[in-house]
Amino acid sequence: MTLPIVCEELQPAPASLRVATVSETWPPEVNGVAKTAARFVDGLRQRGHQVQLVRPRQGGADRPAAAEILTRGMAIPRYPELRMGLPAKNALVRFWSLRRPDVVHIVTEGPLGWSALRAAEKLRLPAVSDFRTNFHAYCGHYGVGWLKRPILAYLRKFHNRTLATLVPTEAMRAELSRLGFERLRVIGRGVDTKLFDPARRDPSLRASWGAGPEDPVLLYVGRIAAEKNLPTLAAGCEAALAAAPRARLVFVGDGPARRELEARFPHAVFAGVRTGTDLAAHYASGDVFLLPSLTETWGNVTLEAMASGLAVIAYDYAAAAEVIRHAVSGLLAPFGDRPAFAAQAAALVGDPVRARRMGERARRDALGRGWDRLVDDLEAVLATAAGQAMTNEAPAMRAPSAAPAMTSLG
Repeated sequence: MTLPIVCEELQPAPASLRVATVSETWPPEVNGVAKTAARFVDGLRQRGHQVQLVRPRQGGADRPAAAEILTRGMAIPRYPELRMGLPAKNALVRFWSLRRPDVVHIVTEGPLGWSALRAAEKLRLPAVSDFRTNFHAYCGHYGVGWLKRPILAYLRKFHNRTLATLVPTEAMRAELSRLGFERLRVIGRGVDTKLFDPARRDPSLRASWGAGPEDPVLLYVGRIAAEKNLPTLAAGCEAALAAAPRARLVFVGDGPARRELEARFPHAVFAGVRTGTDLAAHYASGDVFLLPSLTETWGNVTLEAMASGLAVIAYDYAAAAEVIRHAVSGLLAPFGDRPAFAAQAAALVGDPVRARRMGERARRDALGRGWDRLVDDLEAVLATAAGQAMTNEAPAMRAPSAAPAMTSLG
């Protein structure tokens, strides 16, 4: 059943909303979806809203914090460090019948997200959703291109049953609208400019990489996997090394293609997964950042690198197209043009003065990309969905609910 409510005019948020946020990934898992979801939840709570978090249990020792609901989960194939929520519709119906939220915010489209959508429909709860990962675009990278059409059909069906689907860029809104997605709203992404700061540059860390004060360091941060377009990453690294033989390559992250990349670049530094101030120091200690991916919906690493004072080389789409000023705060290659990407890497690593100037401008641009305005935008969408639903439901359905509490559904 599709709720007959359309989220159109945004309204100011009431003093306090009861929001159920459903996400199949959450810190300490390391990915952009988990980071962004946590940022938005923290922002809503700081504004006085009650946020009830529904997520899969992240191991046997995981225990719910206050206002957290843990469900059963399983490892995602090819992503063993991530969990996928298992269906939990009946449990969510029972729980939300007792502790009814004003609005359900579904962050991910997996089995748990689908269960949350069906539970919300059964209870006539307003729901909004996020489009955060191009799962349909991953198919070609794993030899299952035939799955692209059914996955896209599922995503369209999923999101069109919610009152609004949140996307990070205008370009993504235009693309999804062309593909039949409805009620799309743009809410971008921010960056913590206090954490990601050029002041965290660490000469001793650079020395451990074998880089002297004047040696350029090319940095990659992200999952080392096929969907990140590693052939273009390798082409950019090889072109840069040809132009500047003293350059050092540093790869931060892990994934199934790490051994392949290690074999191709035996003298590179593979730092593994880094978080917090350690990750920030790795960013700030680089000089040029390479982002070869063609499957991002946003790409948090773009703003993290810019805030850290790095010149970014990326394709002209997603976050890069929104936040990088070509030839001013970074370089943008035409979408999918591998030779252009490689040529830009060679040119920039061979001109350290230009790279440094771009990094300084990137930092200044990133300073205007904080999270507060974005949380305001999300708050308005949630308030509008909750307010319009209130005018469409019977008074009995608005009975007071108990305050959210920690619990486990599986």
